[in-house]
Amino acid sequence: MHIIFYFAIVLHINESIFMKFHWVFFLLFSNFLLAQNEIPQDYFQNPLKINPLLSGTFGELRNNHFHGGWDIKTEQQEGLEVVSSAEGFVSRIKISTYGYGKALYIQHPNGYTTVYGHLSKLSPEIEAFVEKKQYENESFEIELFPEADELPVSQGQLIAFSGNTGGSGGPHLHFEIRDGQQRPMNPMLFGIEIKDTRPPTIRSLYVYPLSEDAHVNNSNNRQRINLTGLKDGSFKANTITACGDIGFGISTTDKLDGSHNNNGVFKITSVLNGQKMSELLFDRFSFAETRFLNHLIDYEFYSNHNSRVQKLFNTNNPVSIYKDVTNEGKLHIQDEMSYEYQIHVSDFAGNERIIRIPIEGKQAENLISQKDTTGILVNSDASFVFEKNGIDLYIPENALYEDVYLDLEFENGIAKVHKDDVAIHKHISLGFDVSNYKMEDRGKLFIGRIGYKGRPIYSETNMNGDRLVTGIRTFGEYKIFSDTTPPSVKSVNFRDGQWISNLSTLQIRISDYETGIKSYKATVNGKFILMEYDYKTNLLTHYFEDGVVTDTENKLKLIVTDNVGNSTIFEATFFRKQ
Repeated sequence: MHIIFYFAIVLHINESIFMKFHWVFFLLFSNFLLAQNEIPQDYFQNPLKINPLLSGTFGELRNNHFHGGWDIKTEQQEGLEVVSSAEGFVSRIKISTYGYGKALYIQHPNGYTTVYGHLSKLSPEIEAFVEKKQYENESFEIELFPEADELPVSQGQLIAFSGNTGGSGGPHLHFEIRDGQQRPMNPMLFGIEIKDTRPPTIRSLYVYPLSEDAHVNNSNNRQRINLTGLKDGSFKANTITACGDIGFGISTTDKLDGSHNNNGVFKITSVLNGQKMSELLFDRFSFAETRFLNHLIDYEFYSNHNSRVQKLFNTNNPVSIYKDVTNEGKLHIQDEMSYEYQIHVSDFAGNERIIRIPIEGKQAENLISQKDTTGILVNSDASFVFEKNGIDLYIPENALYEDVYLDLEFENGIAKVHKDDVAIHKHISLGFDVSNYKMEDRGKLFIGRIGYKGRPIYSETNMNGDRLVTGIRTFGEYKIFSDTTPPSVKSVNFRDGQWISNLSTLQIRISDYETGIKSYKATVNGKFILMEYDYKTNLLTHYFEDGVVTDTENKLKLIVTDNVGNSTIFEATFFRKQ
């Protein structure tokens, strides 16, 4: 700090320039601090002014991703004060319809970043900063990167109010701590205490034959293992017989004190005859690897049973949660040999469950096989093309996690692209020939996955010559649909010609049954007004407190467009005393 003040005196810089220099110094120095690999304790505080109870923990297994932080309960309400967990400056603001909704990112002098998501409103100063930019861009959705001296904050300073915006399933605060490489880290590593005296719950355990000649209990298919609870809280399995390379998978959750939510665990360690075989440690990960969750779990089992079984063996999965893996976590079981396999499941507080599985090596005499090898074999490390009846499929290299047999049937305008029991890592291309459609009709066409009762699930579609093309990340049945119906637009809290001086908001409900809402724009007397969009309730809301509507007689015009270009124009007049 003496160096900073020395330069301030020598250069006679003003306060604004000094603040910029101050933060540049800290950002450069933060790399040195993080390189020391010591996680600071008691540096970050609870971002809410209530006792932190969690509905979601770090690393929880979610749809297509690991949960990147904490979901802190807000007593089932919105509007609780959210404070900065430590001093710093607001380095990023993202206002989005989906995802984290209204979110703030604060950069701290020690190199870490904290994230606050699903906010209902921002603090007055930050709200004014964002609203100005939204009006300049004439857009509710916006992403901003303020300079270091624009929005500085101190520890405990009000920065926002909790809410339920974006992809939130209920009111709560999403809170993250990220390292200097923007990798989410487990907030419990930083000393923010969450009471937990209960050990994890073991839901189910499975064993998998992994090599061509492997088998378990005379079968080469996945087997569920029955467990017996013992007085000390541990579990023991009946002796299994096996031969060849096998691996285990476990479904397990944890409950924190004062909460009924099923959360994720912190560590799962497997040991064979005293030797560590694998460890899953939920301490940190990068966003680039988070979709590999679909390879960590038994995706086929999840698709059919809605239960995530974590594989304790690693077959070419780069996710960094795997630690200290020996022989890919596989057990090589030999005939007439005895083994004891143990699984230790623990939460961050150290509460633990132990499972003991005795294994006897025994070569099977009459092997029972039910493995499905029908369909077309697709190698994951090579690209694949399939074309039939004017429909084409292209699977790029490494779009799949492993070699699989796919059931492909392209008939009568329907592309049956297997079924959703195989995970897709990156988009694969699906195209349809539309040369038999009239040019004037093509603009309303889209590719959709056939959902419940035949309802289309819109897939972002592009026209490429005479082909309609989409990228998909879910297997299933797809076909061409046509959407000629414009969005529905209805006023909620006012009528045309009404005096609404007593209202603080203007609310309109918009929806589109087939392809969904792509864009909207509202003006009053020809002037853009900001309207927030909540897709969960299909509600657009304008807040009169922003002071843009200043006339007594006001002509509202709202244009809403769906994903194939159908538009609805809604017009109404309302009056307000000024």
